[in-house]
Amino acid sequence: MRRRVAVTGMGLVTCLGTGVEVNWTRLIEGISGIRPITLFDSKRCQTKIAGEVPTDFDPWQYVPAKELRRLDRHQQIGLVAACQAVDNAGFQTPPDNPYRYAVVIGSGIGGLSTIEAGYEVLREKGPKRMPPMVIPMAVVNLLPGLVAMRFGFKGPNFGIVNACASSASAIGEAYRLVASGSADVAITGGAEAVVGEFAISAFNALRALSTRNDQPSKASRPFDRDRDGFVLAEGAGMLTLEEFDHARKRGAVVHAEIVGYGATSDAYHIVMPDPEGSGAFHAMNLAIQDAGINLEQVDYINAHGTSTDLNDKTETFAIKRSFGPVAYKLSISSTKSMTGHALGAAGAIEAIYTTLALERGIIPPTVNLDSPDPECDLNYTPNVSVERRLEYAISNSFAFGGQNVSLLFRRCC
Repeated sequence: MRRRVAVTGMGLVTCLGTGVEVNWTRLIEGISGIRPITLFDSKRCQTKIAGEVPTDFDPWQYVPAKELRRLDRHQQIGLVAACQAVDNAGFQTPPDNPYRYAVVIGSGIGGLSTIEAGYEVLREKGPKRMPPMVIPMAVVNLLPGLVAMRFGFKGPNFGIVNACASSASAIGEAYRLVASGSADVAITGGAEAVVGEFAISAFNALRALSTRNDQPSKASRPFDRDRDGFVLAEGAGMLTLEEFDHARKRGAVVHAEIVGYGATSDAYHIVMPDPEGSGAFHAMNLAIQDAGINLEQVDYINAHGTSTDLNDKTETFAIKRSFGPVAYKLSISSTKSMTGHALGAAGAIEAIYTTLALERGIIPPTVNLDSPDPECDLNYTPNVSVERRLEYAISNSFAFGGQNVSLLFRRCC
């Protein structure tokens, strides 16, 4: 018998700020976190804007300064978000049975900035001057390892690399661990921090990024006719998933339940989505089937909504294909309009926003939706948040390579 899985803890570090409450307040007010790049000199780049974590980010309250120096930026922000998620869940650590506590965390690229800096040392000073921590700071599995070390969790532990679906995949697999009885608790989510000259230039070469440099807060505009690409961002989102009775017995606050998970592949193209939306369609339907509910019971979708031409049209088509006439009754929004696209961390950040929407009965807006694309004609909650009682909500995440993940959440009564 499948066990119920509760969300009992959340932690966020994004370009909107550090912490769940500051993120939520700015999100529902429609405040954008997109600004001119400060992490490096962007004068050589076509794109000069990004969603950077604000300069008041203070990891020292969670991580000693000596340890911080040995962590890549994605590990720093990920560890802070994980600490918030554990604190929010109210755990006393270490746990009585650490082998029942899992950690599953995703990142699309991991320590790219560390690799970039390490290569510069190699090129300029030679192999003997290579910093010894380059590999531990670069690889994706070290962040879940660090979280496990921090809290003494000795259950299943692994990192997932699945491009922009990485953290959504991590949440789905963590959900399966708890639902199946392989773990009682799982810390899960994702972290990404690749705002640098290398990544910006590489995505510019793909013509994927917005170049609306003179209007940073207007640059990310999902489903709008005048969109010109996504805005690269950094961030981390972490959730504590817990077997429902385990949570209730210790008096934990249950923010929502995760009840469905769908994962598919387009098997179509390395960067373009299947124009028929088949993979996205099946991912949403699999999540709904997994939850054992009807299409009509879904109230809200936090769309992948990247602000790229093909993604927004394809996702719209897939939603229509999945829901038929019901699609026009759904509330939908793309919170990337305010946070930008945090690649492998985006799914977890948006899963938390989806959980908060269920818990608090507010649909975040899609800002900058001023001239809707005629091919994107669903209710994308333009520019202003909307109060609505929700029971079920989906968070979509799609990726280069054709990976698709849909997570389905239920409001906790």
